[in-house]
Amino acid sequence: MTLLSRTKEIAKSRGISMESLAKQVGISKSGIYQWDKHEPKPSTVKKVATVLNVSTDYLLGKSENIDSFSNPDSDEASGLGQSIMMAFDGKDIPDEDKEKLLEFARFLKSQRGR
Repeated sequence: MTLLSRTKEIAKSRGISMESLAKQVGISKSGIYQWDKHEPKPSTVKKVATVLNVSTDYLLGKSENIDSFSNPDSDEASGLGQSIMMAFDGKDIPDEDKEKLLEFARFLKSQRGR
């Protein structure tokens, strides 16, 4: 399975359109469809993996482990890690705003008793 086919498959299973994925990653939709001809930058693959919440190795066909993190109880696995890429409307969120969002997410998590 190719990078493009894996990306399309997981995006569909997550209910994310290719257009939405491209916008979140900051590339063109047609750029994604060129991956069968031209390999994307590693930074682009990492962003796609982050948006889809899968490992880069899975996207690249190096692993059948779809999980993006090995410890499901860690902050990173729940999307609360400091190094997570965050974007809104196709633009990166500034670091100071990321911290505020992470604090709010941690608060919500604590309210649910997790």
